[in-house]
Amino acid sequence: MLEKQIETKVCDYAKQRGLLVYKFTSPARAAVPDRLFVLPNGRMFFCEFKRQGQKPTIPQEREHNRLRGHKVNVFVVDNVEAGVAMIDEMVGLYER
Repeated sequence: MLEKQIETKVCDYAKQRGLLVYKFTSPARAAVPDRLFVLPNGRMFFCEFKRQGQKPTIPQEREHNRLRGHKVNVFVVDNVEAGVAMIDEMVGLYER
């Protein structure tokens, strides 16, 4: 499955669960994650989507680690099932 197809299915699922979903770009910084998800309580997290079996590039890993160093959740998803699990996990944290 193509990255775009995985991203679309996971984002559609997130919207059904009540999350806001934004395509994230930063003109001044390369390698930022693909999507920003916002939970109803304002908590946010990022997701980098990849084709199945692909890994983030070195600059992407560096940016993910920079964000994680600031206590930001960053996920890397390469299949729909993992994306659905990510959404369910984060919604579950919100509901607690």
